[in-house]
Amino acid sequence: MADNLVIVESPAKAKTIEKYLGKRYKVIASMGHVRDLPRSQIGIDTENNYEPKYITIRGKGPLLKELKKEAKKAKKVFLASDPDREGEAIAWHLSHALGPDNDYYRVVFNEITKDAVKESFKTPAEIDMQLVDAQQARRILDRLVGYNISPVLWKKVKKGLSAGRVQSVALKLIIDRENEIRKFVPEEYWSIEGTFKTGRSKFTGKFNKLVKDKQKTKLKTKDDVDKVLNQLKGNDFHIDSVEKKEKKRYPAQPFTTSSLQQEAARKLNFKARKTMMLAQQLYEGIDIKKEGTVGLITYMRTDSTRISNTAKDEAYDLIESAYGKEFTGTQKSSNKAAAQDAHEAVRPTSANRTPDNMKQYLSRDQHRLYKLIWDRFIASQMAPAILDTVKIDLSNNGVLFRSTGQTIKFKGFMQIYIEGSDDEEDDLNNKLPEMNEGETVTSEKIEPAQHFTQPPPRFTEARLVKTLEESGIGRPSTYAPTIDTIQKRNYVRMDQKRFIPTEIGEIVNEQVVEYFPDIIDIAFTRNMEESLDSVADGDKEWREVIDEFYKGFSPQVERAEEEMEKIEIKDEPVGEDCEKCGSPMVYKMGRYGKFMACSNFPDCRNTKAIVKEIGVKCPTCKEGEVVERKSKRNRIFYGCERYPECDFVSWDRPIGRDCPKCEHYLVETKKGKKAQVKCTHCDYTEDAS
Repeated sequence: MADNLVIVESPAKAKTIEKYLGKRYKVIASMGHVRDLPRSQIGIDTENNYEPKYITIRGKGPLLKELKKEAKKAKKVFLASDPDREGEAIAWHLSHALGPDNDYYRVVFNEITKDAVKESFKTPAEIDMQLVDAQQARRILDRLVGYNISPVLWKKVKKGLSAGRVQSVALKLIIDRENEIRKFVPEEYWSIEGTFKTGRSKFTGKFNKLVKDKQKTKLKTKDDVDKVLNQLKGNDFHIDSVEKKEKKRYPAQPFTTSSLQQEAARKLNFKARKTMMLAQQLYEGIDIKKEGTVGLITYMRTDSTRISNTAKDEAYDLIESAYGKEFTGTQKSSNKAAAQDAHEAVRPTSANRTPDNMKQYLSRDQHRLYKLIWDRFIASQMAPAILDTVKIDLSNNGVLFRSTGQTIKFKGFMQIYIEGSDDEEDDLNNKLPEMNEGETVTSEKIEPAQHFTQPPPRFTEARLVKTLEESGIGRPSTYAPTIDTIQKRNYVRMDQKRFIPTEIGEIVNEQVVEYFPDIIDIAFTRNMEESLDSVADGDKEWREVIDEFYKGFSPQVERAEEEMEKIEIKDEPVGEDCEKCGSPMVYKMGRYGKFMACSNFPDCRNTKAIVKEIGVKCPTCKEGEVVERKSKRNRIFYGCERYPECDFVSWDRPIGRDCPKCEHYLVETKKGKKAQVKCTHCDYTEDAS
């Protein structure tokens, strides 16, 4: 019989740890929390110092009974939930649910490997009540916000709506950006690009300024351009200066939770929730041949970029043997000021478990995420890349053009990894021909181009996570459920991987902004996070933090209940009749957004999805219009309006022209970040512009 009982959250984690500890330990999973606030009521006694009412979670009764039975048999009970505030709270709830008759020991480990787990059991500790109180405060704070504002929205707007502390700020960020886009007035500007020739080589350069101007000359109109072009004399340009520099480019730090979510969104097209689910699997353990079940990465909820000396040494050895000593680096990790630094960055538990070696044991998506984590960590310990940069100024009659280029002299960390970006990547291999000051080159072509300033971009998931983190809103572990909630509530929709607010989202935001200004104030929300950190550090008492918030919040709830006007979301006429009963069709708001329905409901239950014509005839039947539709996974595709009579369908947008080579239809698609037109049959392509 086992002398010791170990309780973890998940069966996968239990299976892994039990193999490491041996027969004297029995490991059972609690399946997450066993106690929580009731769902049917607020569960916080605001008249009694904010005393929470915890109950056994529905369906957990039989499991809790089994845990109590095993705890009575054991000499010691080890609580081995995850090493963060929520894990600490789970351990505390377990100790209360199992009763005071047991001796409880808290063990934490940042990675699920044999050495790390065994070491943690040598030095068990008590439950850290400061971390428990910080988590309790967050849970109670979010409950007070959600269970007070949501009923007001149900009564005044529509049933099923919700508002939360972090989700309301995230929604407001998206809507504020949309309002910026709506108000944006494009401004005209021009550029001039020249193609130059020296010997057999060609290169390009852009107009920089008139020599008489101290700063770069702005080209706002066609007249400005004409003045520059009229000043040019002949085709010869004089090389005024050649400036060569060597520049170092340093690798990105190892992943935090937030940066992992951002990079997985950019490079793997993973949603934050999927990233965290896969990371949890890699952390809890994968069955590796010969080694058994082992955790492949360290704990994935962290805001620290710190790594242990042991991990550094192992990475250095691997880099030196695989790439050479010149590729090893000496980077130091540097945390942000607000980082809790509770544990290390997200990294592989062993650098020697390479992605290629692990591929056979992982699913496709597990492998892709593991490779991303492994590549980022190894690259972070490599030498900086060295770039040769060149800047050439060339002029003609007082008109200055500038050409820049850079080439990789030494790859360094770029041998295996380059950090992704939401913006256009810089050209790392734009090599210019060798030129010297005083030489003359010939212009082959001088082309002006008209441009218009663009509005700020809508938020991608990666950009939203980054903005929330930079603003100090929530914690990285909350971003995935927050983004999931605003989508499930239909407050936002996705279009080309970017968030667009819906009508109902804007209505909810408008009411929260007017009646609960503190909830959506970034500075207020950031200060609240700092207060929760102070509770974790032992500098503040959690009830004081809640009381300070609730005294200002409670009057806002009362005012909203009294003054918020009832909003009726009227059905909007479509402008066509129902083909089944002849009644007018209307737009209705459903769980997944707007749809068309018969106004004669419930007598007629005819409904139709909303489709958008793109102004292109169907390339298959030549009769119907091509319309934009959405798949069940919310992905845009294109089909014929005459479906099912015509079965034309395409993921890429048809442009209404045929290929000049083979006469099949052309579609617009993307190659990297650039739009491109391609033929659906042959290899013909052209630039989308």
